[in-house]
Amino acid sequence: MSHVEDFLTAEEEQEIIDAIVEAERNTSGEIRVHIEASAKIDHFSRAQQLFHFLKMDNTKEGNGVLIYVAVDDKKFVIYGDTGIDKVVPKGFWESTKNVMASHFQKGNFKQGVVEGILLAGKELEAHFPWNHNDTNELTDAISKG
Repeated sequence: MSHVEDFLTAEEEQEIIDAIVEAERNTSGEIRVHIEASAKIDHFSRAQQLFHFLKMDNTKEGNGVLIYVAVDDKKFVIYGDTGIDKVVPKGFWESTKNVMASHFQKGNFKQGVVEGILLAGKELEAHFPWNHNDTNELTDAISKG
């Protein structure tokens, strides 16, 4: 079994998917989680690459958020598309990253990811509220590389 497969149990993965569903319930925003062993390039560039590969840059309002985790590198990135990135308060991504990192440092990886998802969801809801015409544009499943 790879480190990626060992990172979260199936039950923890389901809890993360449930958090995505909850976070997206009141917003047109889209949240994805991608987990892989290691990045061959710097982590921010890798998150950008995956954001495009996962078609997260195709949302109507530019309001996708990717949480990228490189397990073996012990690195993660929260990457927000242009629509959400220009409306979040200054320091929002950094403070969200700090909340996640505090859980990760204690080995609580699932809880760190869930907290990041829920914080991003609240911010998405504030700027991109759900309306009756909204559809879930992207899958809520965790992708792995």
